Amino acid sequence: MNPYKLGIELFRDIEDRWNKGKFGKEYDECDDYAAKKNWDKQLGLGRQKIFEVRKLYNDVMFIDAFLTPEFCREHKMFVYNYNERSNLYEISDREFKAIKQKLLFLLTNFGQPFIYVEDSNYRNRGELYLRHHHEGIDLKLDEARDTLKSIQTIWTRPVNLETIIDESKTLLTFDGTEHKEIEMNK
Repeated sequence: MNPYKLGIELFRDIEDRWNKGKFGKEYDECDDYAAKKNWDKQLGLGRQKIFEVRKLYNDVMFIDAFLTPEFCREHKMFVYNYNERSNLYEISDREFKAIKQKLLFLLTNFGQPFIYVEDSNYRNRGELYLRHHHEGIDLKLDEARDTLKSIQTIWTRPVNLETIIDESKTLLTFDGTEHKEIEMNK
């Protein structure tokens, strides 16, 4: 997805919504799809709202405040994931909440995982123990292994990374010669 295209389309949507009065309590409480689609109070506040948004909102706040289910439907937005069985990317969700969560996640920490040092003397053997703060998106295992290898080169002792893989708590380890995956829920 092109973030600039998303931004310009969202600004166009804001301008259109504020020009027509498609905001506020009355609009939000309207349950009639046809009435909402044809809603036009002819307020003409769109340009003013765009300048206000540009002045007051950063990227994360912008998506959080102005992305709507209608916008996602109109622009055919969805969430996709890689299916290892078919070796293809497939649509995994079309729900607004999932789409918004994915976009916000990509904007916070630039989509990079949050990993914290838990223990620098794990098992009293000088091993490094890291914990991945799982936000609903699994780590890319090939990149995680490469990272563990690089950290182990610097640390010179085994490195352990706790994460969640396929909804299962897992410990990834690298001791300098081999990688291991140990399921921790058992």
